[in-house]
Amino acid sequence: MTIQDLMENEAFAVVNAGEETDRAVESVYCCDLLSVAMGHAPAGCAWVTVMGNINTLAVVALTDAACVVLAGGAALDEAALQKARQQGITVLSSQAPIFETALSIHEKIHG
Repeated sequence: MTIQDLMENEAFAVVNAGEETDRAVESVYCCDLLSVAMGHAPAGCAWVTVMGNINTLAVVALTDAACVVLAGGAALDEAALQKARQQGITVLSSQAPIFETALSIHEKIHG
């Protein structure tokens, strides 16, 4: 499954389309504590969180996550949205809670 596949899924709204939408999403990772995510989010993951600030984007860049999915109706603040655009980071959003959002992605990855 690719980032583009997630973007085309009606369960997710596209907040920012990044530069590598053909990149494979290899796993899903859930965490709202940025320092933990920084040390444990695997490269190529779809990171599901409710943290919508500029520090979230720094963690995406450091971990080489494929994209970030804001769950539970969380949104990026304006500074973070501008940074996502500058850095070409794909950000999606979901109204569903974190577990349901992550489960949906997991099922898409593993069929």
